[in-house]
Amino acid sequence: MTNFHISLGSEVADALRDGRPVVALESTIVSHGLPRPDNLRVAREIEQAVRDAGAVPATIGMVAGELRVGLDDAQLTRLATVDGVSKLSVRDLAPAAATGADGATTVAATSAVAAAAGIGVFATGGLGGVHREAAQTFDESADLVTLARTPIAVVCAGVKSILDVGATLERLETLGVGVVGYRTRRFPGFYLTDAGFDLDWSVDSPEQVADVLAARAAHGVHHGGLVVANPLPADEQLDPALHDRTLAEGLAALAREGITGKAVTPFLLSHFHSATEGASLAVNVRIILRNADLAARIAVAAAARRTAGTLPA
Repeated sequence: MTNFHISLGSEVADALRDGRPVVALESTIVSHGLPRPDNLRVAREIEQAVRDAGAVPATIGMVAGELRVGLDDAQLTRLATVDGVSKLSVRDLAPAAATGADGATTVAATSAVAAAAGIGVFATGGLGGVHREAAQTFDESADLVTLARTPIAVVCAGVKSILDVGATLERLETLGVGVVGYRTRRFPGFYLTDAGFDLDWSVDSPEQVADVLAARAAHGVHHGGLVVANPLPADEQLDPALHDRTLAEGLAALAREGITGKAVTPFLLSHFHSATEGASLAVNVRIILRNADLAARIAVAAAARRTAGTLPA
């Protein structure tokens, strides 16, 4: 393969050309985040949630070395069902393309590729962040530094509660990544509605998020990302006692088996799924569907602003 340009799906290309709302979606949740066969069904439901709220879904991934913005159903099926799909962060994109790999993009890679394609809103489940014991391991997700230099709004349920949430918020502040709570002043913890940390800023509507994006663009002084933290309602979160017990057991298993690096998050998510007898999976699906809906409504509001001439393209 010698043509390494980013390829746009026809629907996404048409929407971007016409100034219609588009929402980027990651593919790691499809290949690595959810068990088969639920992963493909949920991936289609996520795309439908974006459509139902008035935007065009652009699931990003790599198929046989081709980096795609807007996977078609056959490509989505391939990444959901074949073995050996690589987990791609930003640094992995070029080697994966050169070697013709199938790859699923992380939050970092999806954000970077979406921004390069001209997409300003991205929906995911939870951000990566600073891992526990990072003072010894220096283990920190590339999501954070990528968002520091990528002008995209990321709708998420905070960071995964398996991480060091407080340290992650400190790093986001240091890196200059904006964080706003959606109808909350408390930072969510993925499976949990409240991770135990206050937020400085809150927004109450998709239109207000579009206002934040408009202000950022008009000022021209901040070129990083905006994290829109969208918590689950308290009655939809994972039972906190079950969460804490499962997390403690999972961390002990990590240490016992010597698991580090990229393998940590998939291991812990798999542990949560088995130890909670599927309850964490149901919560995970609720999270991403809610975030896809909100991201689409933000994209619609931002597109309306562009049409009105109050938000740069």
